[in-house]
Amino acid sequence: MTPLAPGQAGPRPGGGPLAWIRAHPHACDTALALAVFAAILVGAMAGPHGPHGPRFGERELTATTALLAAVAGGALALRRRFPRSVLAVTVVCTILELLLETEAPRAPVACSVVIALCTLAARTDRSTTWRVGALTVVVLTAAAMLFGARPWYAQENLGIFAWTGMAAAAGDAVRSRRAFVAAIRERAERAERTREEEARRRVAEERMRIARELHDVVAHHIALVNVQAGVASHVMDSRPDQAKQALAHVREASRSALDELRATVGLLRQSDDPHAPTEPAPGLAVLDHLVDGFVRSGLPVDLDVPRPADALPAAIDLTAYRIVQEALTNVHKHAGAGARATVRIARGADALTVTVLDDDGVPDHGPGTPEPGGGHGLIGMRERVAALRGTVETGPRPAGGFRVHVRLPLPTVQAAHRAGGCRAGETG
Repeated sequence: MTPLAPGQAGPRPGGGPLAWIRAHPHACDTALALAVFAAILVGAMAGPHGPHGPRFGERELTATTALLAAVAGGALALRRRFPRSVLAVTVVCTILELLLETEAPRAPVACSVVIALCTLAARTDRSTTWRVGALTVVVLTAAAMLFGARPWYAQENLGIFAWTGMAAAAGDAVRSRRAFVAAIRERAERAERTREEEARRRVAEERMRIARELHDVVAHHIALVNVQAGVASHVMDSRPDQAKQALAHVREASRSALDELRATVGLLRQSDDPHAPTEPAPGLAVLDHLVDGFVRSGLPVDLDVPRPADALPAAIDLTAYRIVQEALTNVHKHAGAGARATVRIARGADALTVTVLDDDGVPDHGPGTPEPGGGHGLIGMRERVAALRGTVETGPRPAGGFRVHVRLPLPTVQAAHRAGGCRAGETG
């Protein structure tokens, strides 16, 4: 199929004659060329000034008229591929017809120029239409006035001027409409692509958020269960009471893991599911329970968390809790026996800082805590903090152990007031 010209709209779905015409442009051009050829021959043999309208058979068809009609009409079959060349051929045929046919009335070869000029205007830009159209109008009108009917202002000569001018205007209007329709279509497709990309981005962000939540929950509790199960297996024969206590810790940690998994995965339920969870997300308010679990598993933790005067935003509160959870889990998994951890949380005027320190204790499996940047836990921690435009610093301490320092920016007072006003408006 012939490539579309600039600004030309492509085929549109649907049936009917228009759809067939768009699907078979060359066949339509051939049919148009035959129709113009027949019209020129009929017009050449008809007398336009009869008492009751045109009278056919008054003029004899000459070989010159037939040849010019065949060339001008046949050229229209190629009007889509070579619009400028076709226009030039039809103009030359019209001028030759004015020069060679001395008898009046003349054959209407000029109608082929009208179609060729309209095609050129519809398939090129506006500046080309104005230049070529003006040149065509001037040349044909001058030729008609010099060699056409007398007097020079006869209606046949003025008709050539009017029809060629209207052909250029009509073609330009067709081109403008095609460009307008193509722009609307492109804008709609771009909007649809934007919506799809936005939907995919939101789905990816939600998957990442749920993956981080699941990793934090599972890694924390499975680490505790693993340690306590190892303790129970080690002292099962010698100290059954301590083994029983370790198994109780395993049961409690597994129950907590199931509860948090149920709350996290419950976010994927449908909105009308009556079993959807309603418990709030964990935050610094329940940090004592988190630390107690590590203490019972054998990791001493010093907690320095002053009670904030104002409630923290939910996203910052949850992120701070997960950072402490991930850092203590890494200490519990990688630090040696006798390791001790310290958690410090401070709230400033514009940021909340979370610091988790530990010493190596007596290493059991190599260098103790993980190197900076290793493991999915630290990656998830950085992703959480980056989502809140915060900063993360992790690395070994000079005196031994590992340090995690996070700074989470807090919203300004004005932004908090605006958010509160929006929530109040939604509630109302």
